[in-house]
Amino acid sequence: MIRFTIFYLLNFFRYRRLSFKSFIDRPLRISGREYIEIDKNVRINKYAWLVALKIDVYDPKLTIGEGCSLGDFNHIAAVRSVAFGKFVLTANGVYISDNLHSFENIHVPIMHQPVVFKSEVSVGDGTWIGEHVCIIGAKIGKHCVIGANAVVTKDVPDYSVVAGAPARVIKRYNLLTMKWEKIPVQDDMQETGPSREGKE
Repeated sequence: MIRFTIFYLLNFFRYRRLSFKSFIDRPLRISGREYIEIDKNVRINKYAWLVALKIDVYDPKLTIGEGCSLGDFNHIAAVRSVAFGKFVLTANGVYISDNLHSFENIHVPIMHQPVVFKSEVSVGDGTWIGEHVCIIGAKIGKHCVIGANAVVTKDVPDYSVVAGAPARVIKRYNLLTMKWEKIPVQDDMQETGPSREGKE
């Protein structure tokens, strides 16, 4: 408790919002604190790199909801909006971003080309994100499992298990039978959005 109190007192005024009892343990780098909101009881483990970067007229927003626990070496980058719901769990080495480097000009090294917004990112309540997952410009539903090493660039419906690179839904929870069911390969991730409860 003393550790959390000291962290809060030293940092609450630097963030857009920092709730008491939240803690960031030895971050690697944090940029744009004035655009970052951290709700209560959040734990961000060692060597996180949090970035909220203003690249245009829009203010970026990086929001981490109540009770989230982020693993070591997580890299979260927002130029428009990246939002975690409540009680999201991430493993180590996770990368989540709403942007990417432009590569349109073949006469300019990619590292010298601008960062461009791709699409807003959200992670639903209670979702678990496995080790070394990349989520780029996609919305993840609630109570999902994103398998280790998945590369997610398309929206993921609620109550889904996702795996692969590129990622696809391999299981969905059926609210009628109250069971997790395997998804045939051809169904893939064509139906997307925050919820498909009415289609079960």
